[in-house]
Amino acid sequence: MSITREFLRHPMLTGAIAPSSPRLAEEMTAGLGLERASCVAELGPGTGVFTEAVLALLRPEARLTAVEINPHFASALRTRFPQVDVVTGSAEHLALDGVDVVVSGLPWTAMTAARQHRILDAVTATLAPNGRFTTFAYAHAAWTPPARRFAASLRSRFAVVERTPVVWGNLPPAFVYRAALPVAVGRIRRGQPAAASA
Repeated sequence: MSITREFLRHPMLTGAIAPSSPRLAEEMTAGLGLERASCVAELGPGTGVFTEAVLALLRPEARLTAVEINPHFASALRTRFPQVDVVTGSAEHLALDGVDVVVSGLPWTAMTAARQHRILDAVTATLAPNGRFTTFAYAHAAWTPPARRFAASLRSRFAVVERTPVVWGNLPPAFVYRAALPVAVGRIRRGQPAAASA
């Protein structure tokens, strides 16, 4: 499955024009405690570059759920990774509990503010109190309003947020956000309505 072809066919469902590099995948999965995790979620796995890196670190008994909005990618992922629970749908509707790590390949700068907020709220509601979240952003877009808005939203929802140096061995070059300890203000408790997003 070609990510470039899917981008050209469905640009609203595919945020990247080229697959992420193994170097970025290594940076995305480092320092998250995946070796000890029992339950992991991946958002926007695309062609499975990060999925493969996550599985290489997980224990055999650990559970990995991947949420992919593009049905072509979702179908290919099920075939390639039969041990992964692949859900076709939007990350906004992530409905797991007590997840140790969430790994995201979503195109945050291509989203509206409201959608960014809904997905981040779903992430924080899903994570365990000591959970970790990782995602990436393209370096060339770091100073655009959507990117800055996302960075601010991330910092409002996690007690710890760090940004790695730029991974130049990726097309385009990118950096990784690692966030830990979701804070109460960003969490939606199951059974409670979400606050309105701007």
